[in-house]
Amino acid sequence: MNGPDFDRVLRLVLSATERTPLVGSRRLDSLFQTLAHPPGDLAAGEAEDLIWALWTSHDNAVSEERLDRAIRLVASRDFAGAQAVLDALLVDEPYYVEAWNKRATIFFLTEDDVRSLEDIARTLELEPRHFGAMCGFAQICLRHGRRAEALAVYDIALAIHPRLAEARSAVARLSREFSPTAH
Repeated sequence: MNGPDFDRVLRLVLSATERTPLVGSRRLDSLFQTLAHPPGDLAAGEAEDLIWALWTSHDNAVSEERLDRAIRLVASRDFAGAQAVLDALLVDEPYYVEAWNKRATIFFLTEDDVRSLEDIARTLELEPRHFGAMCGFAQICLRHGRRAEALAVYDIALAIHPRLAEARSAVARLSREFSPTAH
């Protein structure tokens, strides 16, 4: 897969550590510090759980319930229903980071990678540290044979969240492909 959306997302990932979230909080900043440098596995797990909780929460209880409804619809594989809920939610709440990420997930699951990339880009514009969106992008890279790019994306996701099991496994596998061999 090539094109402006792919290149845009790749640039966003590569610049992630240099950019400031458009919507963030001191609480998220503190949790990301704990995630990157935890005193132990328990602290890292708690930090990740709280980050996801903050990403899915919203000041508007109705908007939060709409996201919860979309998540339930995705879990029941009603992608069209979930997309309809998220489409309407994003009209009302265009800065709701996790709504963008969840819609990107729907597009990924339905193999609409072009639209998934658009929503991953928006997710990363709003929250450059969104390791979930990065891993989704890395999976799109792998689906399209862009293995070197996937490796770079996973490396950056691991710089943000060093205990991402999926990313660690993928980096180990991809690193073997790209390591020089002696002949």
